[in-house]
Amino acid sequence: MARQADSIAEVVASGLCIGCGLCEALSGGRATMTMTDYGALRPNPVDTFTASEEAELLAVCPGVRVEPRQEAASAVDAIWGGVLDMRYAWSGDADVRHRGATAGVLTTLGQHLLATGRVEFVAHVGSNPANPAFNHAVISESGEAMLSRAGSRYAPVSPLTNFIRALDRNKPFALIAKPCDLNAVHRLSKRDQRVDELCVARLAMVCGGQSRHTKTRGLLNHFGVSESDVRLLRYRGFGNPGLTHVETHQGDTHQRTYLEEWGDESSWELETRCKLCPDALGEAADLVVADVWPGGAPTGEDAGFSGIIVRTQAGQALVDETVAAGQIILGEPISPRQFDDFQPHQRRKKLALAARFDGLTDAGLPTIDARDLRLTELGYRCDSDEYQRERQGTAQRARDGRIAEPAPFSASRRSVTN
Repeated sequence: MARQADSIAEVVASGLCIGCGLCEALSGGRATMTMTDYGALRPNPVDTFTASEEAELLAVCPGVRVEPRQEAASAVDAIWGGVLDMRYAWSGDADVRHRGATAGVLTTLGQHLLATGRVEFVAHVGSNPANPAFNHAVISESGEAMLSRAGSRYAPVSPLTNFIRALDRNKPFALIAKPCDLNAVHRLSKRDQRVDELCVARLAMVCGGQSRHTKTRGLLNHFGVSESDVRLLRYRGFGNPGLTHVETHQGDTHQRTYLEEWGDESSWELETRCKLCPDALGEAADLVVADVWPGGAPTGEDAGFSGIIVRTQAGQALVDETVAAGQIILGEPISPRQFDDFQPHQRRKKLALAARFDGLTDAGLPTIDARDLRLTELGYRCDSDEYQRERQGTAQRARDGRIAEPAPFSASRRSVTN
């Protein structure tokens, strides 16, 4: 029978932790998000929670349970979930459109919320100024701050380390994060009423997965640059998709095209949790932004286009406001089947997840409780031979030790945070 992890230590050891940072937030910083030797952020230590703390963390952990935020008015597509609208969109500000990843839509939405006073601040992520090869959680209180942090960050980050402090400000705010992070926030909202009262906009990107820091190390090694030499590291932006761009304190500049860096999916060095993610499509968000390249990859640079998926009435109201103000430009509608073509790896993974979860169960590992995400239904759509290959392959990888992580941090072992 399928089961879920019964401790945060088991979540981590079973490869189901994504390093969202809520362990640190809810423990008041006693467990800190720490970079492991294999390039992932994990809570440290994982074995000093009280029984009540462990229960609280397991109730909200996206390595234990994930569920959508569904509204009665939403049409539900088996792959893409609850949808109020799907269409092309881009920032109406040419500079934001150029500098931001995926046409600057998320940056523009955050700027609008701040400028109109709808929120006091936006919680999101950015490059760590103390070490630009790493990322960290940030708070932006102005449109200028939002723009300075625009662009994708394809490396480990813990967006929720500041989330309880954000609630403690008792001011309305927006959150821009990965779908898994918003899953955790949605679960927390069932236990802390302040979440729905104060986190008034939850925005996400359709997520291809979070690469371990080893991917960034490999990029820097390719250029012959040490982490301490990095002055600026930009994964995307300044074009669509934009160049991977590194500048050093010595004044050197190094660049790779998007396809040179990301064209081979096997080189992404994804977190294990990402390969098992029941909701990379942001079903706990108000609005999600996605790349819209036919076939799933760019063929060159363009002015910047994205696809938006509006999930909730709050998301629709935000789109309507920004469109009326000329801040967001809407294009043609997009169908779910068009999105299948734009994001083929997402469709493949969604169809395979039931088999992968069965493989974890066969190997005695916990799975993620993904109720209401239609995984069983989608599993029936998977070709039977492919289903068995996915199930048996996952079970074999688990038995070979390729899913479980090294022993999690304990109170007797501390490491250096990023």
